[in-house]
Amino acid sequence: LFSESNSRRAVNRGYLGGLLRLYQDWHHNDVSNNYIYIRRGLLLCLKHITNIQMGRETFLGSRGMEVLFTSIQDCLCCKNLDPIVSTAIQILRKCYPKEPLPVPTSKSSYSFPLPGNARAEPAHEGSEGNGLKGEYESDGEEEAEKDLDNESMESKEEDYDLETDLNKLRSRPVPDRPEEDLKQYEAMCPELSYNFQELELESEEEKSLGSRTESLDSAPFYFIPSATSAKHPNYSQRRNQSVTEMGPNSGEVDFEVPQQSWTKKEKCRWDPINEKRDTVEAVQDAHTCEGDDIARSHALPLHTFPKEGIWYKKMLYPECETSVSPSPGERLESSDTVKNLLEKHQGDIPFHCPHFYVARAKCVKSIPDYKDMAFPDFWGHRAPPYSKPMLEHKYGVQRNKILDDIRRLIQPGDVIGRTVFDLDEPSGSNPSAPGSLTFFSKFESGNLRKAIQVREFEYDLIMNADVNSDQHHHQWFYFEVRDMKLAVPYRFNIINCEKFNSQFNYGMQLVMYSVKEALQGHPCWLRAGDDICYYKNHYYCDTAAGGSMRSKCYYTLTFTIKFPHKDDVCYLAYHYPYTYSTMMSHLDILEQIRNPKKVYWRQQTLCQTLGGNPCPLLTITAMPDSKKRDDLEEFCNRPYVFLMARVHPGESNASWVMKGTLEFLVSSDPIADLLRKCFIFKIVPMLNPDGVINGSHRCSLSGDDLNRQWLAPSSQLHPTIYHAKGLLYYLRSIDRAPLVFCDYHGHSQRKNVFLYGCSVKETLWQAGCMVDTAVVTEDVGYRTLPKILDKVAPAFVMNSCSFLVEKSRESTARVVVWKEMGVLRSYTMESTYCGCSHGLYKVSNSIK
Repeated sequence: LFSESNSRRAVNRGYLGGLLRLYQDWHHNDVSNNYIYIRRGLLLCLKHITNIQMGRETFLGSRGMEVLFTSIQDCLCCKNLDPIVSTAIQILRKCYPKEPLPVPTSKSSYSFPLPGNARAEPAHEGSEGNGLKGEYESDGEEEAEKDLDNESMESKEEDYDLETDLNKLRSRPVPDRPEEDLKQYEAMCPELSYNFQELELESEEEKSLGSRTESLDSAPFYFIPSATSAKHPNYSQRRNQSVTEMGPNSGEVDFEVPQQSWTKKEKCRWDPINEKRDTVEAVQDAHTCEGDDIARSHALPLHTFPKEGIWYKKMLYPECETSVSPSPGERLESSDTVKNLLEKHQGDIPFHCPHFYVARAKCVKSIPDYKDMAFPDFWGHRAPPYSKPMLEHKYGVQRNKILDDIRRLIQPGDVIGRTVFDLDEPSGSNPSAPGSLTFFSKFESGNLRKAIQVREFEYDLIMNADVNSDQHHHQWFYFEVRDMKLAVPYRFNIINCEKFNSQFNYGMQLVMYSVKEALQGHPCWLRAGDDICYYKNHYYCDTAAGGSMRSKCYYTLTFTIKFPHKDDVCYLAYHYPYTYSTMMSHLDILEQIRNPKKVYWRQQTLCQTLGGNPCPLLTITAMPDSKKRDDLEEFCNRPYVFLMARVHPGESNASWVMKGTLEFLVSSDPIADLLRKCFIFKIVPMLNPDGVINGSHRCSLSGDDLNRQWLAPSSQLHPTIYHAKGLLYYLRSIDRAPLVFCDYHGHSQRKNVFLYGCSVKETLWQAGCMVDTAVVTEDVGYRTLPKILDKVAPAFVMNSCSFLVEKSRESTARVVVWKEMGVLRSYTMESTYCGCSHGLYKVSNSIK
């Protein structure tokens, strides 16, 4: 039966039905379980026969699904029968009828026309994942794990993927643009021609700010404007100082926020020169209101949080207000609510201000033209008050979940099958169905395409694909859910995941934010979910849509949640969200709280994205000690460090690492001060704003993985990559190539933090090539930074680092900057979504 011909012969001769009957007899008569191996042997015969399509069809026609499913129920309570249960489940999963996802198309619900109907060139040879496994699209620069049942089995480098051509490894390609085109990037290096005479004209406000921040200790300090800031005796001084720094006011922009919702009624235009002026004006307008007249101010109106969740529907979805009948006493006056709630933000949430967020969010340009904001992004959040170990992996959870899925086919009596949320057909969903949850995802970074109520407390969820992408990347999700019951275990199944393995099988949990908890003083994203597992399901992707030669299978992420409150409003996400507006408002705050006498800070626009959003470029270093010639020359001659993050939108952990980097660099910590004095930091904190805004996982609006476009980026389709590379070319052309280049990423299949670098010798050695050390010489300085991090950073693991140059990575930022710019220390830094397996931050998990 191992051969296909023998399996076909067994089916034609009717052996499959006989094997099923024989198995049933042994199952019923072997009461003492003395003949387990005989029973399993019969199942193995069925397993081989069902490897062919004819065998699976005959198995279904012989009611084999019902026979095996019923027999398994008698075996689950006895661990000695696990070999029978495991084999039977393998047969059931294989024979479960395959079906396409219940969506009109596997492409994104959103569409975006590309300029001039242009299309990007296909990804270069070895686009990540294509050279490893046909169904696997890896994340960042992670490697495919070969053993799905053993997380500790590190994936080994494939020798065929290593670049062994020494000429290619050592070549310095010709720049991809004319030398004269690089002159435009001179304006992005104002620190090299800074006019320090303006230091003499420093305002009294800046002096006041400098003396105030100069005395701070190394702990982060921040001034967050709030509803009562107008009453602060120094507020007008701070206000004037902000306007002075950001430039003269050359126009008025209306940032009036509506009274009854968090909607953005109109879009504003970004001025690339004075883009910060608008935010400052909006924040000032919001703060200058008096308490007695707050109802007429530009502040964001919030309502009290009643015992029921109706207030939230009215606030986020005013169009539904007519269908809501609030109970008496469920709302206070809007002015009282705004005053009471926003006062809680006086230093309550570090580096966050709702006023700044609203002003920035109003200017975001998205494909769906978002009218709503997610509460966690607006309100902000604090770190949890405690650390939480990774989820314990309970024995038998995955097989129970799979059997529960199979029960839908065999016993469909309790299956509801009602669509309660649908981006493709909003009118076809039934969100007000009695007893069902209500879902929503049309906000910045939100991603949920469809929600189907399977049973009373079970929902199938489908993620939206990346815009214009043929690869249908699915991993990132972020959505709102409400109208829940208390202490009821709700099961959620995200049924169109694509990676063949996940840290969700090894202790990782999703994150949840409760609005009710936030308004009670606990605004935290918390790890949540029980009975979590990740496995292949019976859905498939249309081959024609993906351009593949074979069907792509999907995987299910399933988890159970008991919500902490009745009729709460909760948000669920793959990882801690970090939106574009969060980043922009964070930069606004950092610019305000820095010490201008010590910290040189310049925020510019690298370029406009395809979607029309500015991509910020930061320059951070120390101010010169004086205006003397020697000090100014030292200032201009500091080596560069170039940092980037969030080229892949779903890797929100990269933004959190970047957030910490920025906060540290502008702080008064002595080490930060030393770093500023030694280096000039050029930072692009978010390389793919459009992808982040529109809830994509991996691609930009062009449908391309931007970390595969560094060899030949298009100025039209990949503007952020084109201009980031242009700036690096310019620095090289003036002999100021960065000392260190680092691209921040997130890793979904490994723990800890580690680096990928580039080494000629290590690549050749790994490939088994003979290396003549007299001919092939190499500076080992590329290992210096990883070794330092291994000593000082508890989450960093040197043993997880790799310095191999693969053909499939030739178009990534790390390899291109190493080869074309000659940057020895060119890295990709990977941070886990899950947790650490060693050191100070080690969190343990076990199997029960």
